[in-house]
Amino acid sequence: MFDWMLPEKHAIAILKKDHDTVKGLFDDFEKAEKAAGKEKFIDRAVAALKIHAVIEEEIFYPTVRAHVGSKVMNGADEEHHVARVLIAELDSGASNDHREAKFAVLAESVRHHITEEENEMLPKAKELDIDFEALGQRMLDRKKQLQKDGIPSDAEHAMLAKSNGRSDSPAKAARVRKPSTARKNPAKVSASRERKTSSHASR
Repeated sequence: MFDWMLPEKHAIAILKKDHDTVKGLFDDFEKAEKAAGKEKFIDRAVAALKIHAVIEEEIFYPTVRAHVGSKVMNGADEEHHVARVLIAELDSGASNDHREAKFAVLAESVRHHITEEENEMLPKAKELDIDFEALGQRMLDRKKQLQKDGIPSDAEHAMLAKSNGRSDSPAKAARVRKPSTARKNPAKVSASRERKTSSHASR
C-alpha cells in the first residue's frame, strides 16, 4: 500500500491534499438538502478543480510523464478534458434543471480520476529521483498566482463559447424535443388496404 506520510510541501502530498479537499466538497454537495447549499459546494469544488488541473498539467504531469508512461498519462489527459467540458458547461451561467445532475456526473468522473492517480500514477511517479519538495514549491507558487490573477482560459471553455452553448448536455436538449408520433409500418398499411379492396371486390 502506498505510503502517504510525506512532507507537507512534497508535490505528491500537495496533490493528495487537493484530492481530499474536492472529495470532501463532493460529499458536502450530496448531503446538502437546499439548492442554495448545493450551489455553494458546486462553486467551491469547480474553483478548486480548475486550479488543481492547471498545476498538474503545467508542472506535475510534464515532470513525471516519461517515467510513468504514456498509457497512464494519456488517460489522465483525457479525463481532464472530460472534466473541463463539464466545468465549462457549469460555468456557462445558465440555470437549468440539469445543473445538479451535471455536477454529480463531474463528481463521479473526478472520483474515478483520483482513484486512478492515487493507485497508479502517483506511486509510479514517487520512484523518480528528483527533489519533490522543490517541485511542490513551484506548484504552491503557481497556485497562489492563480488564486490572485484567475484561471487562464482553456480549449473547452472556448469550444463551448464558439458553439454558443449548443454543445451542452443532450439531456438538456431532450426537454424541448417533441415526442415523435407513432407511424404505421408502410408494408402493413399496404397489406391492410389490399385486404379491404379484395373484400369489397368479392361482394
